[in-house]
Amino acid sequence: MRGNEHVVSALTRAQLFLLGASFLITLGSFAVLPYMSVLLHDRFGLGLGVVGAVLAVASLVQFSGGVVGAALAARIGLRATMLVALAVRTAGFAAFLPGLTRPVVAVAALFLVSCGAALYLPANKAYLVAGCGRERRPGLLAASGSAFNAGIALGPPAAAPFVLTSPAGLFTGVAVLFALVGAGHLLLPSVADGTAPAEEGVSARAAEEEAEPALGRRQLPFAPFAFTVLAVYVFMFFQHYLALYAVPRTSTAFYGAVLMGYAILLVGAQPLLARRLAALPYAAALRIGFGAMAAGTAVLALGGRAGIAVGAVLLCLGEIVLFLKNDLEALERSTAPSATVFGRQRLAAGLGAFAAAVVGGQLYGMAERASAVPVFWLVVSAQAVVLPVLLVVCVAAGAPARAASRSRPATRAESKSR
Repeated sequence: MRGNEHVVSALTRAQLFLLGASFLITLGSFAVLPYMSVLLHDRFGLGLGVVGAVLAVASLVQFSGGVVGAALAARIGLRATMLVALAVRTAGFAAFLPGLTRPVVAVAALFLVSCGAALYLPANKAYLVAGCGRERRPGLLAASGSAFNAGIALGPPAAAPFVLTSPAGLFTGVAVLFALVGAGHLLLPSVADGTAPAEEGVSARAAEEEAEPALGRRQLPFAPFAFTVLAVYVFMFFQHYLALYAVPRTSTAFYGAVLMGYAILLVGAQPLLARRLAALPYAAALRIGFGAMAAGTAVLALGGRAGIAVGAVLLCLGEIVLFLKNDLEALERSTAPSATVFGRQRLAAGLGAFAAAVVGGQLYGMAERASAVPVFWLVVSAQAVVLPVLLVVCVAAGAPARAASRSRPATRAESKSR
């Protein structure tokens, strides 16, 4: 607790504003986005196949576009990038108003909103940790994650009474909210994208992790990217298919309570665990995180209220450990600007989410047709165990060849080509 109190007391006004803005941005976004399938299908009459394709592409744009956001931040700066992103998102939510009578405009508005989200997040995170050393990053990123997740949790229930009865008022309110948040960003001072020099003790920790034969930094320099792909891939099975599984076996009210409890646990526990996660060796964090996801999805296979509730708690633990630790490791292992690092991490998350959407639908459909839906969760659990191990084995097997290639003297022909 003392470490978290230190982080809170040391926050600048700009950092406090960004944390508040993160909450309001996700609150407004998730007042609309979770209901897009309902609006596109029920109001506009689009087929479910078309709706699924639109949402899949929009999600991929929102995640993979983080690389573009990072490049823009490198060119025009962090604050300017956030302002451009918020202007795009404000225009997108405003465009939903004429889109209420024209489906093509509504789809275009959705893509505008997705593009704005892609541009905003890398610059937001980079600005939050700019000038901060390694000791402060875990608390700041954990606080940012909690702010985002609090908005995600409260947005859908806040908007539920207005989505179908008065969507025009909802879209207007969200557009005004984004315009006001954007105006607030105008008051932020400009900062350079970078972090302070590492504190004492970092070199010792790096040396300690270098000694880990399977997961040393030199063997897996791309590890945070690859393990983020796998973590999001496994997690999105839970995100996409828990409702289909839980509601028929329990009730809508129980499912809603599980989601609310999940959000409260995530928002509260992530800042409390941030410093411990930062001190945890990467290999241990991966074992704990993927182990929790494997155990959680296996428990879901039991069904019933207890199985679903306990499974959700374990999945929440896995999300807290893997998502935060991978971001921290990505920052430490890269010499690139922070926005570039976060942009790559968003791309990794997008690849994992896209793969889960493609594979998950097929797996769940097969399990449902075989009247063996619990087996679906056992297959997901097995993937959470096997895939990380396969990644480590494949990289470790190729490490000697890469080391030999790096140490081999250049031939005369190679020297001339250089």
